[in-house]
Amino acid sequence: MTAQRQQRNWSGSKPLFCRAIAVIALVALLLPPIGAPAATTQRIIANRFSGLAIDGFDPVSYFVDGQALMGLPDFEAAQGGVVWRFRNEGNRASFLAHPEVYGPQFGGYDPTDVARGVTVAGNPRLFAVVEERLFLFSREDTRDAFAADPARYLPRAEARWPALEQDLPQ
Repeated sequence: MTAQRQQRNWSGSKPLFCRAIAVIALVALLLPPIGAPAATTQRIIANRFSGLAIDGFDPVSYFVDGQALMGLPDFEAAQGGVVWRFRNEGNRASFLAHPEVYGPQFGGYDPTDVARGVTVAGNPRLFAVVEERLFLFSREDTRDAFAADPARYLPRAEARWPALEQDLPQ
């Protein structure tokens, strides 16, 4: 094949090549991502007015800073049907990579009450991190009792949670 013929063949196929690339790019944009982010499996307590999970506190700060710190509107993420706030982009990225680790157990309901068979919303300021999991409590006395003996409450709470979760309002 001469150089002139090669040049003619390439310039004639160039529009076809560009169209093929455009079609592939369009298909890639329309298909859902293959590696979808993990989702929390529990129903999370959210403020009914703002829609913020755990009243806007940063769930990662409990682990990183050892205290309840408010998240910032600049660092938000939607996950599990609620909006979460974070103190910085690093906390946001950590949460999105592992929401099952950083999100409150039992959806933010007090585990001592869940163990009794009732759902009482936990207060984000009353918390304990036990066995690398975040628990929120409705009262200081329940937090203290749980922290003193988590093995007393956790098996009963874990056994009762699925039925209680089913009965939560949508």
